[in-house]
Order: sequence, then C-alpha cells, then structure tokens
Amino acid sequence: MFESAELGHSIADEVYKKETPALREALLDVQFDLAEAKNFPVVILIGGVDGAGKGETANLLNEWMDPRLIHTCAFGPATEDEAERPPMWRFWRELPPKGKIGIFFGSWYTSAILENLDGKLRKKLDSHLNDIVHFERMLTDEGALVIKLWFHLSKKQQKNRIAELEANPKTRWRVTEQDKQHLKHYDAFRTLTGHILRETSTANAPWMVVEGFDANYRSLTTGKYLLETIRKRLDSKTPPPRKAAAPALALAAVDGLNVLNTLDLSKSLDKDDYEDQLEEYQGKLNLLTRHEKFKQISVIAAFEGVDAAGKGGAIRRVTQALDARIYSIIPIAAPTDEEGAQPYLWRFWRQLPRRGRVTIFDRTWYGRVLVERVEGFCSTQDWMRAYAEINDFEEQLINHDIVLAKFWLHIDKDEQLSRFKSREETTFKRYKITDEDWRNREKWDEYQQAVCDMIDRTSTEQAPWTLVESNDKKYARIKILKTIYEQLDRKLDSLK
Repeated sequence: MFESAELGHSIADEVYKKETPALREALLDVQFDLAEAKNFPVVILIGGVDGAGKGETANLLNEWMDPRLIHTCAFGPATEDEAERPPMWRFWRELPPKGKIGIFFGSWYTSAILENLDGKLRKKLDSHLNDIVHFERMLTDEGALVIKLWFHLSKKQQKNRIAELEANPKTRWRVTEQDKQHLKHYDAFRTLTGHILRETSTANAPWMVVEGFDANYRSLTTGKYLLETIRKRLDSKTPPPRKAAAPALALAAVDGLNVLNTLDLSKSLDKDDYEDQLEEYQGKLNLLTRHEKFKQISVIAAFEGVDAAGKGGAIRRVTQALDARIYSIIPIAAPTDEEGAQPYLWRFWRQLPRRGRVTIFDRTWYGRVLVERVEGFCSTQDWMRAYAEINDFEEQLINHDIVLAKFWLHIDKDEQLSRFKSREETTFKRYKITDEDWRNREKWDEYQQAVCDMIDRTSTEQAPWTLVESNDKKYARIKILKTIYEQLDRKLDSLK
C-alpha cells in the first residue's frame, strides 16, 4: 500500500516556485465554480504518519484557497458533550453543505487506528471498517465528493523528521512524547494502517497516499490531486435524478392482506379505563425518568402515521409525564435550504439527545421512504438504499444506549375523512388541515404500500415498529405510553 510513497520523491525549489502560482489560481477557480454551482460538497480527510505534514497541508489549503469557503475541523479525543452521543455524531455535525469544502484533520478513522495498535481486536476492527465503508457510501450516494489523503513516511524518514524538528529551537515544541512512542511502534502502525487503507479504499471514496517527507512534492501533489478531482466532478455530465415510479404492489398484496389492513381498528377504551390507565402509565414513566440509572441512557420516541391519526395528542400525553427540562419535541417539515444542502439524515443526527434526556420526533427520517418516495422527490434508487441506511443509523443509536421507540399511528380512510371535516368545521382546529392533507389522501393506496414496505424492511429486533390502532384516540394514547414505559423499564433493568 505504501511502496510508491517510500521512493524518496522530491521537487526542486525552482520547479515548485514556477508551478505554484498557476496551481493556486486554478484551485481558486475550481473553488469558486463549486460555490456557484452548489451541486455537491467536498469532504477532505487528512490522515497519516506523525511528522508527514498533515497540519502543514491543512494550513496550506486554507492559504492557497479562499478560507471563507472552507470549514476546517480538527478532532481530538471526544469532549463530554460528544461522548454522550453516538461516536459519529460529531462528524455529522461538521459536514460541509453543498458548494463548500470541509477539511477533517482527524476523522472517523482515528479511533479505528488507536484502538487496534496492539492487534488484538481484529474482528472488532473489521466490523468498524465495514461501518465506515457504509457511511462513506451514503455520503457519496447523497452527492458528496469524499477525498481521502494519507501522508506517509518511511520509518527512516520519520526518525529523521523528528530529529530535525527537535534540533531546531523554533520547532522543538512540535515533538511530543506521544510522537516518540509512535516511532517505537512504527512497524505495527504501518501494518495496521495498511490494512485499514486497503479495506476502505473504495471506488466511490479511494485513498490517495502521498509521500510527505519533501514539502514541495507533498504540496504540489496534494494541490494537483484536489484540483483534478474536484474539476472532474464539476465537469461531469451526470443525468438528472430519476423520479420515483409508482410503487409496484408487493406480492403479499395479491391476497389483499398487509400489515395495516389486518390491524383491529375497532379496539377502544371507555373514558373511565382511559383516565385510570393514563394516570397509571404517566406516573410510571415519570418515575423511570427520575431513576438514578436514567442518567446513563437517553430516549428517542419517533412518531409517524396517517394524517389526522392523532400524533400531536399522543405526544402531549407523553410529555405530560415528563419534566419539561429533560425533553425536546422536534417537528419535522419539508427541509429548509440549510437542511437541503446536506444528506437527508443530517438534520436528525444533529438533534440526538444527551444522556438523561428525551427527544420526540413528530415525523422522522422515514420521510425518505414515505413522502419522498410517493411524491417523487427522490429517485427510486435513493429511497431503496435508504432502508439499509436507516437501519444502520438506528443500530448506532441503540448501540449507544439510546432507547428507540418507533410508532406508526393508523386509522382507516373513513375515520380520516371524518377527522378532516371536523377540523374544517372547528375554528381552533382549522390550522391542522391543509391542501397537502387532501392531496395525500388522494394517494392513499400508494402511501399504504410505502408504509408496508417501510415496516417490513426497517422493523428489526433492535428497533421494532409499534403499530398503533388509532381509530380510538384513547386506546392509541395508552398503547403508546405503555410501550415507552415497557421499553425504558427493560433498558434500565439491563444496566448494571
């Protein structure tokens, strides 16, 4: 993996000085073209051997290009705030929007390297690398250009570089005890990083290995590679996204049965039972959120459902059981311009709760496989790949001790019509009914098929869907409260 980066590449000063002005001008041109087009973001990962010029390269790119259009992030050990979220949270929050460049000095590869230098966690490492490949695949599928730069030194070059830095009083401060320790373990580091780069250098996000000993060679090679890669992407004539075709009926629909039309929507509670159970489960839920162990976890309640199925009312019954200081409600509508410039999961990642908190999503990341699918806002390929991406996302949440409760609230078509008319006739409820609700109703069958596919493909053992019979609001609210209570209770019991 590193053979070509240990040949002793170098560029004479006069050649460097001659070529640099034109390269800088071309990089600025491509940067401004990128900003004007706003078709995709550029994510640049900088990694490599200590002393190979990682920091110098990050500084150089900000010097050669317009730093106003570059977002440079240096990642060290996770802060307390970052440690309370899944590991990928801090990287999602820093992704550049379309038209801009993000430089990641340190990245999602750092932990994979540091945790495996002793070579004892190979199985865990390969699983980690598989997660990284999936993540980068999603970024590129969403349109990002991912450029991965690895700056390499041979063992002899690294030893000489450290000696040079230590010999100069002006640069001695740059050599740390950690650098010296890394030099001692150079052979293990080279073997490990070679494996990591081979496993994660994919067609959509390949690694570029650059010999870092000679600054002139390193700088020109990096600048020309970035210029060529970004310009090629800008100039490529890619076809416009395909609109989603009308979803075909699944085979299960041939006999008329599916997971929705077999629900018993006649289930109900009388007023007295409802009030008794409401008080019971709100009280139980409140006690669990005050439990000492609750500080070790967090909760996400995700609400989806047919228009007018009662999501808002159910959410209010949940929040009545919670201390207002520990929960947040996130209503999801059409993406803003800022959100539209990012991968579709970005706006959900940034809202993940800290330990000891509850986040309630009123509509969710499932919009990609529901409204975006049915209305043709994304291509068939986009919503088909979203099932696996969502499952990966939810697996990361659960692995980080987040209790994830997913609810689909369902009513039949007659009940929906009745509620629509009631909203139109009631002054203080008119805001709840829109032209979009009526348009969605005209595509009832298409939405039902999309929901059935969503449930089949994303109801996992770790994150199952709870289907809520909601023709009777009282029954639905109790089922939701009881489900959240039971999931949280099981999680707290499992903690030491």
